[in-house]
Amino acid sequence: MRFNWNYDYVKGSKIAYTFSIILTIAGIISLLSLGLNYAVDFRAGSNVDISVSKVITAEQIKPIVKDIGVDEGDVTITPGADRVNVRFSNELDETQESKFKQEFSKLDASASYEVNTVDPEMAKELERNAIYAVLIASIGIMIYVAIRFEWRFAVAAVVSLFHDAFVVISVFSIFRLEVDLTFITAVLTIVGFSINDTIVIFDRIRENLRFAKKSSKADLREVVNRSLSQTMTRSLNTTFTVFVASLCLFIFGGESIRMFSLAMVIGTLFGAYSSIFIAAPLWFTLKGKQVDKPKTVAKESN
Repeated sequence: MRFNWNYDYVKGSKIAYTFSIILTIAGIISLLSLGLNYAVDFRAGSNVDISVSKVITAEQIKPIVKDIGVDEGDVTITPGADRVNVRFSNELDETQESKFKQEFSKLDASASYEVNTVDPEMAKELERNAIYAVLIASIGIMIYVAIRFEWRFAVAAVVSLFHDAFVVISVFSIFRLEVDLTFITAVLTIVGFSINDTIVIFDRIRENLRFAKKSSKADLREVVNRSLSQTMTRSLNTTFTVFVASLCLFIFGGESIRMFSLAMVIGTLFGAYSSIFIAAPLWFTLKGKQVDKPKTVAKESN
């Protein structure tokens, strides 16, 4: 696969910036108005996941919910071809859980149940720890990149990482996809994948800088575009490999890893996109300001 060395990736980043800003604004609006569709992992209550041998509709389940003394407004029923998910906003006690299974067995005698219950304190702790995990990972990456390269590389890398994580979160918020613990695992995996691709590009930029002119922004632009062209095949091949693996997991994998796989599919694509059109061009913008600074020449006093 060949790529045109003369393509101006830095110029193309202007379109990417516009797209990312629009997506970010849409994500912020969605998060402020709708929030995230938390699974029982992050929200107190009980989640009943049922494997069924025939199609069961929500209308068939609602009378059961009413019989166990739960308000229909506090229950979310998601029917499927072979699985039914019933999520209760409040915790089910042993009597309610037993009665629910007993009544549901009348609809499908071969049904099997998986019940997960989270109390309010545990839900808050899980949410808090998930946020800490992402922040600590980002801070660690910034320190590592700043030591290995320079602070401009570190800033560009972290902005790119936050972009990738926020895009995935925004997509899940906009389309009301369920956020559980595996989603947090996916976000951290995406951050690791993205920084790996970004480091490869930054390393090539640093190597090319050793033998290039650095007297003007045009010189820096040439270095960035050449470095991106040289690493493009590697970036696309790696992205394609991870994308295909994640897509296969999403299509053929079990229900428990479906949201993880979907987050990986989205994050893998945006991870490659941000490394090429956000991280490297952002470094160029920051470095270009240094080049543009007027150089003071010391004059000897007569």
